[in-house]
Amino acid sequence: MLRYVLRRLGRGIVLVAVVAVTTFFLLYAGSGDIARTILGDAATEETVLRKQQELGLDRPVSVQFGEWALHAVQGDLGRSWFSGQPVVDAIGSRVAVTLALVVGATLVSALVAVVLGVLAARTGGWVDRVVQAGSVIGIAIPGFLLAIGLVFTFAVTLGWFRPTGYVEFARSPGGWLASIVLPVTALAVSAIAGVAQQVRGSMLDVQRQDWVRTLRSRGLPERRVVYLHVLRSAAGPALSVLAVQFIALIGGAVFVEQIFAIPGLGQVAVQATGRGDIPLVLGLVIVVTVIVVVVNLVVDLLQGWLNPKVRRS
Repeated sequence: MLRYVLRRLGRGIVLVAVVAVTTFFLLYAGSGDIARTILGDAATEETVLRKQQELGLDRPVSVQFGEWALHAVQGDLGRSWFSGQPVVDAIGSRVAVTLALVVGATLVSALVAVVLGVLAARTGGWVDRVVQAGSVIGIAIPGFLLAIGLVFTFAVTLGWFRPTGYVEFARSPGGWLASIVLPVTALAVSAIAGVAQQVRGSMLDVQRQDWVRTLRSRGLPERRVVYLHVLRSAAGPALSVLAVQFIALIGGAVFVEQIFAIPGLGQVAVQATGRGDIPLVLGLVIVVTVIVVVVNLVVDLLQGWLNPKVRRS
């Protein structure tokens, strides 16, 4: 098991390194006259040159990358060119907000999808058709459009929730929960649809196997067969889909945070990209990549626990 974990961890580290190198050179190669962009067209050539020297842009890109990488491995991702704030602080103050939405949506989608998928696989008939139709509709509706509909219905019309804003958990747990209900719902619907379909399909495939019929012929209770054996065997593919959905939810959170005015990574990403704040954009890419690597590592560990054969892959 230790070798399995080390292999997965090594692949994750290589992925982060490749993404860092590629993103750095792409951003700096395609950024044009960075100092001029920061200072504006009215700045004199002398002022632009001083700014280039201040930011270290007068040196070769390879030298700039070496210096950045040396600081990055120590946890220093540089400073924002516009605010002067350390990138780690600018991202660290927002990442918890985005993760609260994404993790909440993932947990909700996992629970609801498993219930719907198992119900559709066991019951069949009209229940199965309703679940499949609902899954298709859930996948087809864009997250931002669903978010707007939720705001209009439950915040503006019914007044059950505040339409925008975010309350920190430390300040008010109840207010925090109320502030994330609609955003989490908007994010979770499409994830529920995809995972429910996968759970249903995997359950049906596993139930057709000979060893399941053998368990039933031995007189084991149906609930034990379904929830202890069949569901565990069917959980592997569903976990893979859930991991993909988690990554997709990070991207979806960018739009949902804008609609609900939530101060997460989405706002930082939009502002940094619009202004061309390369250190902040690069830091965002690295942080999101690390999150993806950690999620995949957790999923691989769960896969290895559910299916020992996976550990040898």
